[in-house]
Amino acid sequence: MGFKMGIVGLPNVGKSTLFNALTKTAAAQAANFPFCTIEPNVGEVAVPDARLDTLAEIAGSKQIIPTRMTFVDIAGLVKGASKGEGLGNQFLANIRETDAIAHVLRCFEDGDVTHVDGRVDPVADAETIETELMLADLESIEKRRANLVRKLKGNDKEAQQQDRLLAAAQAAIEEGKPARVVEVDAEDAKAWKMLQLLSTKPVLYVCNVAEDEAAEGNAHSAAVAEMAAAQGNAHVIISARIEEEISQLDAEEAEMFLGEMGLEEPGLDRLIRAGYELLHLETYFTVGPKEARAWTIRQGTSAPQAAGVIHGDFEKGFIRAETIAYADFVANKGEAGAKEAGKMRAEGKSYIVKDGDVLHFLFNT
Repeated sequence: MGFKMGIVGLPNVGKSTLFNALTKTAAAQAANFPFCTIEPNVGEVAVPDARLDTLAEIAGSKQIIPTRMTFVDIAGLVKGASKGEGLGNQFLANIRETDAIAHVLRCFEDGDVTHVDGRVDPVADAETIETELMLADLESIEKRRANLVRKLKGNDKEAQQQDRLLAAAQAAIEEGKPARVVEVDAEDAKAWKMLQLLSTKPVLYVCNVAEDEAAEGNAHSAAVAEMAAAQGNAHVIISARIEEEISQLDAEEAEMFLGEMGLEEPGLDRLIRAGYELLHLETYFTVGPKEARAWTIRQGTSAPQAAGVIHGDFEKGFIRAETIAYADFVANKGEAGAKEAGKMRAEGKSYIVKDGDVLHFLFNT
């Protein structure tokens, strides 16, 4: 399981440049990091993780299979999208299918690139898109609640739960706040997610800055950082132009170029890591002579659920998980050494998998 991130933004903010650069970079990666285009505006990329290479080297794995992430270049947005302006309806439909939103904001000054509103104000741009999502949600909520009236009269419990959650979302939006601010109890979590409200999606603000500001950002990106922190969202600073240049280079040239720009890693890596943190994701590994493979799970996932990511039968017939922490696997030079040092543990159904765990599942068929 990877995750799907929709890239959104107003016209001329660098959204498509960033998407094209990210997917070209992925396509240029070695065979162990494959890229495929599912549709013209969908790119699937490998999640970079140096730990996987280390594990593969220790175990002598013939193949390295990273976990994957999908970028969706969402149709362009204009003010009034919630009412179907521009490609609004397509935009709203596509965004429902994503796990999170990467909102590209123009944080660069360039007289040759016009802004749709004639000024550079990333915070106002963010508010424009947030408002469109909230207006679309409000319209959807009102329609859904109207359709629930008959079931509510019949004391339908599922309808009562749905109406209660919709009412909470409506109240938040009418106060000018996105639905994500609503606190939902554990017993309502599944039903809340099923509502698929647009303004519940976590947001990663991507500050697109000029090339010479990629390392430290600028006043515009600082304003976005402040806004993101207040909202409980995340932000990352990227220069789409730099990413575009990197996408044309081989690995050695790219590393040299990044060094010259004062950057330690490509924007793709920062974007994925920020997305993982935003969605509370983590990685576990399966390692052997045949392959070293990374698997993505949500924080708090139990061992049987983690096994189910590989195959449903693994979860159904789960017996135990032979577990080695990443650091112990490396320190003891592999599974045999870790076992000999007493670092391999047999964990049962209640075990919560930790980031970096190297796991081997035993199950009944």
